[in-house]
Amino acid sequence: MATDHIRYDVLARDALRGVLRKVLTDAAAHGLPGEHHFFITFVSKAEGVKLSPRLLAQYPEEMTIILQHQFWDLTILEDRFEVGLSFGGIPERLVVPFSAIKSFLDPSVKFGLQFDTSDVAEVAPASLPAAPAASAVAVPAPAAEKAEAEEEPAAPSQGGAEVVRLDRFRKK
Repeated sequence: MATDHIRYDVLARDALRGVLRKVLTDAAAHGLPGEHHFFITFVSKAEGVKLSPRLLAQYPEEMTIILQHQFWDLTILEDRFEVGLSFGGIPERLVVPFSAIKSFLDPSVKFGLQFDTSDVAEVAPASLPAAPAASAVAVPAPAAEKAEAEEEPAAPSQGGAEVVRLDRFRKK
């Protein structure tokens, strides 16, 4: 078999991460249009991920966040995004490099992307101070050996965010 000197796999992966970056950039600038909302799963201990020690203890392998009604200060940089969310009523600021993202899903239009993170270096994530108060819904990423994802209860909110099971969006 011929050697792929061009590395089409790397080009395709980077192009798909560009789609993710563009979608998040638009959401940061204009908000989420219509019923769009995002499930983003990432490797908790990937290099460059910044979580509080509390969140890292709760989600030591991977974590899924939902950007829907209540998040703040969504900032998109070339290699990462930063966002404020509330977990159990405690505000947090997360920093997630695009290279740490395992999957992106917009269930409103049944669109999703999966990324191979087997080459992602894992380190102890840096801690971040808590951000200003607000709330959002977060669910832990499903473990391969579990049939159902566990859910963290939603903090009380004015927006009425809906907690959904990740299995609802998986192909059966």
